[in-house]
Amino acid sequence: MTASVSIALQWLPHGVGLFVPKVQTALSAGADLCAAVAADAPITLKPGARALIPCGFTMALPAGYEAQVRPRSGLAAKHGVTVLNSPGTIDADYRGEVKVILVNLGAENFVVTRGERVAQMVVAPVVQPVFAEVEALDETERGSGGFGSTGR
Repeated sequence: MTASVSIALQWLPHGVGLFVPKVQTALSAGADLCAAVAADAPITLKPGARALIPCGFTMALPAGYEAQVRPRSGLAAKHGVTVLNSPGTIDADYRGEVKVILVNLGAENFVVTRGERVAQMVVAPVVQPVFAEVEALDETERGSGGFGSTGR
């Protein structure tokens, strides 16, 4: 069984008429986000270009939660379009419009039209860290080995 959390959502004028973010299947983790661009003003992303795509709503996440904005695998695989700061984090105290930074890493122009699903949003609980300064850390088998240190 999947857990759920209630999130207050308020439409902005340019988002009215779009669908509420939702998961597409019973076991999906991410709710699709769609573009709230004007129907007569699509956004063309040329190869290498990026754009901030409005989603047309604000929301109030409950305390103790965050929303992560992630790429849609189909856009990435078929068109080379992805979320630039992936995953982008939306904090529980943010009340501005939800937007997605898309980048076109493909070879062709990509046109973002009104209502197009451009990203997915995963809501997750947050654990806030409290850092404690120490003189030394405990030893591990890996030690300070970093990128690629455990093999290819």
